[in-house]
Amino acid sequence: MIKRPEEIALLAESGRLLASVFAHLDGLDLIGMSTMQVNDLVERYIVDELQARPASKGQYGFAYVLNSSRNSVVCHGVPSTTEFLRDGDIVNLDITLEKNGYIADSSKTYLVGDVPAAARRLVRVTYEAMWAGIQAVRPGATLGDVGYAIARHAREHGYSVVREYCGHGIGREMHEPPQVLHWGRPRTGMPLREGMVFTIEPMLNQGRPEVRDEDDGWTVVTRDGGLSAQFEHTVAVTATGVRVLTLRADERDLGAA
Repeated sequence: MIKRPEEIALLAESGRLLASVFAHLDGLDLIGMSTMQVNDLVERYIVDELQARPASKGQYGFAYVLNSSRNSVVCHGVPSTTEFLRDGDIVNLDITLEKNGYIADSSKTYLVGDVPAAARRLVRVTYEAMWAGIQAVRPGATLGDVGYAIARHAREHGYSVVREYCGHGIGREMHEPPQVLHWGRPRTGMPLREGMVFTIEPMLNQGRPEVRDEDDGWTVVTRDGGLSAQFEHTVAVTATGVRVLTLRADERDLGAA
């Protein structure tokens, strides 16, 4: 689980490139685009512009370069030519990228057009919850500290945390130890050590935390039909705190906890 400095440098380069993918998406008007159009656009950008590999394509038999999880979809939404992004939607785009053999993983929930205030609030609090978890990362802290910080922020704002899915170690493989739960008790769980690299990717629901699987074998939705939002970064434990390897340009003031 401990990465050498040269490995973290390679992971940071993958993370930098992945951040540029989101910067590219930030400049688009998503209204009216199909989720497959977004998928294809991202694939071209990663392959042609960045000379990198979309690491999700082919992973576990998944045929696409991203997950597009819209409104009540919690995670693992499958891009479709018949699913169009509408004014007022929220959609999480979860993207991975491999460069020089190392993988970065990040996601962002986008507000599509004029989004109702309740949905905007869910997205904002989910983003804050991810950062609460990131800011708990430092040598000597525990994974329980990270999960507790996330769940406390969600609970204080009236949202529930999905428990079926978690963050994960990452490096040459997409999913490595440890599992990073988005709830927990302070000072419990695995101690964090300098050189550990993992994702923090909480999913918050408007209503209850329970989810169900759709018949396609991939898509996960809220059981009660409420909205769900997610954000994700890949982070490294440093000697003094945390480094966000997938940090986007608009987050530079948040990047050192």
